[in-house]
Amino acid sequence: MAMLGGFNAAQLKKNVSDGSSDVSEFVCPVCLEIFESPVKTQCGHTFCHSCLQECLRPQKPVCAVCRATLGHWSKAVDLEALIQSSVAACKGCGAQVGLSQMRSHTAACSKYQEYIEEGVRTTAQSQPAIISSVPNRYTFTCPYCTCQNLDQDGLVEHCTSQHARDARQVVCPICASMPWGDPNYRSADFFQHLKIRHTFSYDTFVDYSTDEHTMIQEALQRSLLDN
Repeated sequence: MAMLGGFNAAQLKKNVSDGSSDVSEFVCPVCLEIFESPVKTQCGHTFCHSCLQECLRPQKPVCAVCRATLGHWSKAVDLEALIQSSVAACKGCGAQVGLSQMRSHTAACSKYQEYIEEGVRTTAQSQPAIISSVPNRYTFTCPYCTCQNLDQDGLVEHCTSQHARDARQVVCPICASMPWGDPNYRSADFFQHLKIRHTFSYDTFVDYSTDEHTMIQEALQRSLLDN
């Protein structure tokens, strides 16, 4: 019998149906909605089919949960059957809704929208007003069209396919996020810059917690050893 997140499938169906459990086992970690055409990766994580397709867009696709390389996946047949046969209460109006219909129901349910808005307000009020001093070096925004949440490979692929004819001088978001980066420097030829500077990931070679002087000393030592 299929197991989902450590739960017996039959027991999970009973719990959802009688309202004694939430639906977290049925929620996609990417879109945070009930799974739609769920698929399971070789690393054991489950996504909507359309969400997985987004993860596969970069040249070197990785799992959105554990960052493992994505190579093989299969339909989560047991999970999809469970979604089709289970019901749960809408967190807004309380109505019993089939899980397969929950997306369309919550999109039209005004009570659910109020529930979400109240949750957002409560979360915002409980968060301390502290801005992290550590820049985001893992996802970037396209400097041409402000498309967001692109990893390094995704940024290179996006700019090359969507903006190859754009001659504007732009700031490289990857370089700008680095400790040595100048957020005001505009590359005269951004695409040549991408090919020369970003054919590899800085994460592979750079220790961000080390200061520039220490990195130079380590580089010199390695060069002496190589010779």
